[in-house]
Amino acid sequence: MRTLTYFVAVSLDGYVCAPDGSFDFFPVGDANGDLGDNGEFHLNEYPELLPAPARKALGVDVHNKHFDTMLQGRGSYQVGLDEGMTSPYGHMREYVFSRTLPQGIDPNVTVVATDPLETVRELKKEDGPLGICMVGGPSIAGLLLPEIDELMIKRYPVVAGHGKPFFEGAAFAPAEFERVESHVFEKGADYTLFRRRTAVAT
Repeated sequence: MRTLTYFVAVSLDGYVCAPDGSFDFFPVGDANGDLGDNGEFHLNEYPELLPAPARKALGVDVHNKHFDTMLQGRGSYQVGLDEGMTSPYGHMREYVFSRTLPQGIDPNVTVVATDPLETVRELKKEDGPLGICMVGGPSIAGLLLPEIDELMIKRYPVVAGHGKPFFEGAAFAPAEFERVESHVFEKGADYTLFRRRTAVAT
């Protein structure tokens, strides 16, 4: 059984994007292109999560370390599409959950217009050493919350004031996660991996 990891940036007050879906208020790097120590960690530990143009610009040519499958909602996918990228993560299998995107938009992209939960459950049944990653997309995260095994939360030292939460539209269903590892960086960001606790039979 493979795992699904939700990899997401968040503000100090718990928002993953602005009310309009934008996320450019997160302080990533600087004007000189310095990624900072959190950017270097991301580059070295999770190189597969860099979109194709960033991989090319940074000279990243390494095998995927953690994931071989990428999930996105329509809003998250649209960010790359607006830049002319139909397959932003071409080094992985890509699935986009959308009822409006056409099938065959890219040979590497599977557009899923049916039940996202059913699709994810089938993907998790596959054999293989690498997992499944989901980026951005609070709406699709809300739908897939029951199947999310891990949360990699990138918390940045910024207060948004308002925006969209981690799991937009999710039902009230408390689930316990345990902290697996955490990395604190010089400019105030911290990355923390949480894993869903497995219920113990009594």
